[in-house]
Amino acid sequence: MAPASRATGIPVALYHTAGPAGRSGSKLRRASEVSLTKPGLDLAAKLRAFQRALRSRVERRDALLDIVRAVNTPLEPPKIAEQLVHRAATWLPAPCWAVVSTDLSAQLTVLAEHGLTSEMGSAVYEVANWVMNHSQEFVSADLRRDARVHNSSVGAVIAFPLNSRGSNVGALIGLDRAASAREPKLPVTMLRAVRILLEPAAVALDNAFRVKRAEALSVTDDLTHLFNSRYLNIVLRRETKRASRNGRPLSLLFIDLDGFKAVNDTHGHLFGSRALVEAAAVIRGSARETDVVARFGGDEFALVLPDTGGEGAFAVGERIRDRIAEYKFLAGDGLDIHLTASIGVATLPDVAASAEELVQAADKAMYQVKDSGKNGIQAAADPAEN
Repeated sequence: MAPASRATGIPVALYHTAGPAGRSGSKLRRASEVSLTKPGLDLAAKLRAFQRALRSRVERRDALLDIVRAVNTPLEPPKIAEQLVHRAATWLPAPCWAVVSTDLSAQLTVLAEHGLTSEMGSAVYEVANWVMNHSQEFVSADLRRDARVHNSSVGAVIAFPLNSRGSNVGALIGLDRAASAREPKLPVTMLRAVRILLEPAAVALDNAFRVKRAEALSVTDDLTHLFNSRYLNIVLRRETKRASRNGRPLSLLFIDLDGFKAVNDTHGHLFGSRALVEAAAVIRGSARETDVVARFGGDEFALVLPDTGGEGAFAVGERIRDRIAEYKFLAGDGLDIHLTASIGVATLPDVAASAEELVQAADKAMYQVKDSGKNGIQAAADPAEN
């Protein structure tokens, strides 16, 4: 990174190109008003034809101050990416733009885009993958003839890595459906200026992702990657208030794995942990998208089912019980272990009026199954009937 001017904090390379702040504002505005549309010109030709106007946009100190302010206002990665896409479309004449990064599950995802069509998606991901793996700019006159990727939906491409603290956090990609006669390269001074403009955006994205990861860790069980009991309590309080306010039912399932202690005792805690991970996957796969699945502790799990009455909750519980009973645990380790589940169901307002009462009712119902032979499901009784 270029050294910073002591007076302004702006990288010296850009400060020397842009000059003092007082003279740049009006020129930047006039430059941004220049249209970059001209019939018959491909992306590379536009970069050459409008080079003076483009340089005015990216090499002025105002451009850096603008992007710094823009990306440091929002806290969510997609919002930061939207700001970057918006400005990239004014810096360079590509008709389509996208910011691609990895989500918390390490999958590539488009955080923000402008002008993309569905058939361009694979090209975006292929280019982003190349840029992030190589930490280099990517330019192509015609992606359909480019050996680095295999795509037939996009012509010219210009893409930049988003680098923060020595690692790539994403890629900024400009695309044109039409091919260019030559590679859409930027002059050295423009390329340097664009890199400097992208630095604050990359750092802002990196910071936002770090916050998201920290938040996820604080509510996620380390072993199963389900929500933890801390988050379960937060959700229960929130959903209880919402259900009471809207007059809608709220159900809770408590699930305890029968015979799990024998896995630990016979095969050791490593295999026991693996069995818990597999059980968590079975439970998560049996729940609905709207359900909140958590590991309550040990071999106990819980499901919060918003807007679900007792009958619907019982059906979800039956599905989970059946799938656990059918599952062959630790098959990948050469074992064939079968477990069952004891499940308690409680519904608000039928048997509880608060989050605490809901937990107590579901827990009590689950232990009733345990006491009566395990491998079953029990709905909590109305307290008035006890």
